[in-house]
Amino acid sequence: MKVLVMGGTRFNGLALVEELVKHGHAVTLFNRGASEAVVPPGVRRLYGDRHDHTALRAALGDETFDCVQDISAYTPEDVRSVVEMLDGRMGHYIFASSTVTYGSCRLPPMTEDFPMDRGPLQSEYGMNKILCEDYLIDRHRRTGLPMTIVPFSMVFGPNNIIPDREQRMFKRLIEGRPVLIQGDGTTLGQVGHVTDQARALRMLMGNPLTFGQKYNLTGRDYFTDEGYVDACAAAAGVKPQKVFVPAPVMDELHASDFTCSRYLVQRMAPNLRPWNESALISIDRLRNAIGWEPNYSFTASVQQTWRWFVDSGLAETRSFEWSPEDALLARLKG
Repeated sequence: MKVLVMGGTRFNGLALVEELVKHGHAVTLFNRGASEAVVPPGVRRLYGDRHDHTALRAALGDETFDCVQDISAYTPEDVRSVVEMLDGRMGHYIFASSTVTYGSCRLPPMTEDFPMDRGPLQSEYGMNKILCEDYLIDRHRRTGLPMTIVPFSMVFGPNNIIPDREQRMFKRLIEGRPVLIQGDGTTLGQVGHVTDQARALRMLMGNPLTFGQKYNLTGRDYFTDEGYVDACAAAAGVKPQKVFVPAPVMDELHASDFTCSRYLVQRMAPNLRPWNESALISIDRLRNAIGWEPNYSFTASVQQTWRWFVDSGLAETRSFEWSPEDALLARLKG
């Protein structure tokens, strides 16, 4: 297939490009060229700012694509501009959304039909993803736009551009710092591996059965907060110093400062749900639709990402601000 990837040089996008090339697709990237990424040989690159519609139109010209994988759309205008410019000239449009759109759920896992949270606690990022989905659903209903929506959930793996997740945990552990864990550590979470998710995006392409559909995309495994710490510590070969933050303190922290999630075990959209609510996502619709299954278990994801963290030199060079953690630790000791 002839595939246009919007983005394609960072984390999810780069993994997708590598997956597409490996399977013989002709790949064109459109991005600003701001990331110093090494893309596979034969990948065609178009440069420009997608928000500059004149430049975008000039770059795309009158080309046609079998599929457009939009990994870098964050606002309705981002989506609308590409869809309208390529109207009638693309066989399939796949939009990378996010599970942060979903609200609090007391009966997990969350399916694709679970209500999205449009309330005042929703982030600007999450609200924009909701509006992108609204536009695509309406366009599909009105015009038959061959589109598919794919909400990602806390992607794990090499080249992650959000270092405050697994990289922060790795660094904390190898520096011998205490590890703060919410409550009693039994709340459940879920992540997906970046290459598994790239494979799913490839498998979705050009399948008419997926047009107009929405598919959650993450890993199969669930883990507890304490299990997350144990898996990271095992990969790093260290014994973690666990400090459990009592529930009353967590209640107070959560009410005043959602950013506390940066120095505790990572959470999906902590602004939208109680700190001790498990955030679990169903991937059954995707598995049934295209026969995709994750190759990486959670433990394997941790181990592979740890090896990349060391081999890339980040275990030595990555640094973090530890003062928020130190302040909480001091409070707990006091």
